[in-house]
Amino acid sequence: MNCPDCGSARTTRLQRTTNLGYALFRCKDCCRSFNERTGTPFNFIEVPTDIVFQVLLCRLRYKLSFRDIAEFFLLRGFEFTHETVRDWEERFAPVFAKQLRAKRKGKVGKIWFADETYIRVKGQWCYLYGAIDEYGNLVDVRLSKKRDMAAAKAFFAQAHEVAEQSPQRVVTDRLSSYPRAIDEELGSDVEHQVRGCLENPIEQSHRGIKQRYYPMLGFGAIESAKRFCQAFDEVKQFLRPRARMTELVSLSEQREQFIKRVNEFQELSQAI
Repeated sequence: MNCPDCGSARTTRLQRTTNLGYALFRCKDCCRSFNERTGTPFNFIEVPTDIVFQVLLCRLRYKLSFRDIAEFFLLRGFEFTHETVRDWEERFAPVFAKQLRAKRKGKVGKIWFADETYIRVKGQWCYLYGAIDEYGNLVDVRLSKKRDMAAAKAFFAQAHEVAEQSPQRVVTDRLSSYPRAIDEELGSDVEHQVRGCLENPIEQSHRGIKQRYYPMLGFGAIESAKRFCQAFDEVKQFLRPRARMTELVSLSEQREQFIKRVNEFQELSQAI
């Protein structure tokens, strides 16, 4: 393991470990000691890294408040406050979302279904733009204070960044800002098709954030709302058991895929 201070590879492992069981090392060049988590975002956190991961997974996956999560892990012998859970979400949720986003970069279908839904932030309605492809996989999401041309263009520019290519067709509702935004951000050769709400499959995908959002009694700030919505949809996509919208997956297969992908997700988080 290289030294996080000077970058030297001349390090030796010490016989002792930290209180949490992480290996200690000493650099022969700068004579500094360090452990496995030194130089990572998890340094100086008083619980194991896998517990931080499980806390964030519970927060993003299940309908639990900050206090619910702190109380649940108290039963497992880990004592921390709900403010600690809030701090971990602020610090690590964007990191997890960035890793999952990078993992699916360039793996988006050729047909996009785009729409926007309402999210209440500090008593005000904001707009969550989202898009899925023809297989039901996430293209991208973006929370905006306004529903106008600038917001639509920013969303499609962000979606184009993760897709790394323009789609063949984009299906939207009748919002007037969509045609120009698609033309300017995705290209004039992209076909734009207008459908009603009942014919657009992304309307069903809104239920995920809505079901998770209502028990939280809203968000207190736009930045925390952006952070949560992005991380929520990235985790939801990564743990999605179906490769196609109409695919039938048995319960046993769903469980196997869930365990496999959670383990993979945890390996990604430990590699930060």
